[in-house]
Amino acid sequence: MVNENVLQYWNRIRQYWNQFSKTQKFTLIATVILIILTVGIISYNFSKTEYALAYTNLQPSDAAAIKGYLDGAKIPYQLSDDGKSIGVPRSEVANVKLAVESQGLNKTGNVGYGAFNQSSTFGTTDREFDVKYVNAVQGELQQLINSNNAIQSSKVLISLPKESVFLPKGAEPEKATASVVLEIKPGYTLDQAKVDTMYNLVSHSVKGLPVENITISDQNGDLLEYSKGKGKTNGSSSLAKDQFEINNQFRNDVQRNVQQMLSAILGRDKVIVSVFSTMNFDQTSSKRNLVTAPNEVDQRGLEISVQEIQKNYNSDNSAANAGVPGTGATDVPGYPGSNNSGTSNSEELQRTVNYEVNRITEEIVATPYTVKDLTINVGVEPPDPADPNSLTPQTTEAVRQILVNIVRAALADSKVTLTDEDLAKKVTVFPHTFAKTNESQATASNAMLLYGGLGGLALALLAGGAFWFMRRRRKAQEEAEAAALLEDAVPKVEFPTIDIDNVNNENQIRKQLEQLAKRKPDEFVNLLRTWLVDE
Repeated sequence: MVNENVLQYWNRIRQYWNQFSKTQKFTLIATVILIILTVGIISYNFSKTEYALAYTNLQPSDAAAIKGYLDGAKIPYQLSDDGKSIGVPRSEVANVKLAVESQGLNKTGNVGYGAFNQSSTFGTTDREFDVKYVNAVQGELQQLINSNNAIQSSKVLISLPKESVFLPKGAEPEKATASVVLEIKPGYTLDQAKVDTMYNLVSHSVKGLPVENITISDQNGDLLEYSKGKGKTNGSSSLAKDQFEINNQFRNDVQRNVQQMLSAILGRDKVIVSVFSTMNFDQTSSKRNLVTAPNEVDQRGLEISVQEIQKNYNSDNSAANAGVPGTGATDVPGYPGSNNSGTSNSEELQRTVNYEVNRITEEIVATPYTVKDLTINVGVEPPDPADPNSLTPQTTEAVRQILVNIVRAALADSKVTLTDEDLAKKVTVFPHTFAKTNESQATASNAMLLYGGLGGLALALLAGGAFWFMRRRRKAQEEAEAAALLEDAVPKVEFPTIDIDNVNNENQIRKQLEQLAKRKPDEFVNLLRTWLVDE
């Protein structure tokens, strides 16, 4: 009974399948295969482990330590071919980094002062201790330098002088020295401020190490000099590069601002601007000591102390004792004498005033650069490109006046007096039709060809789809008409009947069925199908 049901369902499936055309069968099979592949790919992507880089550019010792931790924690990982990068599952990146940092496994190849925690110093000689101390200081300095994002790795070598109790008379104690080699990451550069910072880090980390005894170079052997040390200045190439970048940035800013302003006035792609500038990078400093009066009206200072002395002399002598003042041998010159009347009066007034004034000390440092010269050339496309005269003189003069004001403001600190004629010579405005370059023409032509090809392809696809749809519809109509004609032409099959109710013997029924199966097998099969359907 089960086999008969399976056979019945299979026949139904075959009948249903045979109803489809070849195109429909191919489409259905392709859809099923695509669905199976999509489900398989999605399942594979969700089931596989996605790794993310946790550490790159590791030292061999650090990579070995982190690998040992991951093996002990049973965390899957991927190790690069060079052994410098380790990847872990993306969901475990944060946990692995926290665990590695908490255990101090990533030391970038430098143990630092942690070397003293790894072993006991008991029984260590002074020589061994000095070597460990120097290595620890070098490791700490390397960790400090490597914390810079632009530094991939570094190597520090320090030479400490031997300490001596006795020092020759007049001799200075020896100074420590240090050499540093930096490996800068590709695409990164170190400006002078960062180089100076590294010099200060090394100098302040070692006792008795002046900046003059430090040498820092990159992986290419180029010396990175200290800008403020004695006998050390910026390299000429670096200084020229910085000055060129400042001048270039200023010129680009002026050109961009003028371009934006004139484009908003005259129209986009109607203006072309060319700017040329030179700068003076001489930096000067001056100091002035000024003394000014607080009372600017009277030009007087503030009275801080006043001293007044007043003396009066009065005398009343008789005429017998009168004489010529200051003429006697015992007389004091200048002392008031008596007059003929016998009386004398004198008065002396002395006044001393101390004033306080404003004392001003000014230290003036000039700006690091000033604009020495500036020239602006502007080309304007006329409203009618074929007629240069269509650009009115009023418009040209207005543009020229705008440019003159920009040049005047830029040269205000140049300490050069410029007249209107001088400023006019530094500005040029000319009407001209912009020539279309071959590249732009080729680009426009290629764009037109591309758009034309896309449009033709879209039309071809639409025409093909319409033709396929009409053909399929016509074929379906023809198949329906043929099926209707065939149904009308083929007579209905009358299934044979067996009067089972009137037959009491099972052997007779079996014999009739056997005879029917031998003589007319097709009718026998149809009879069985009818019975199955009825059941």
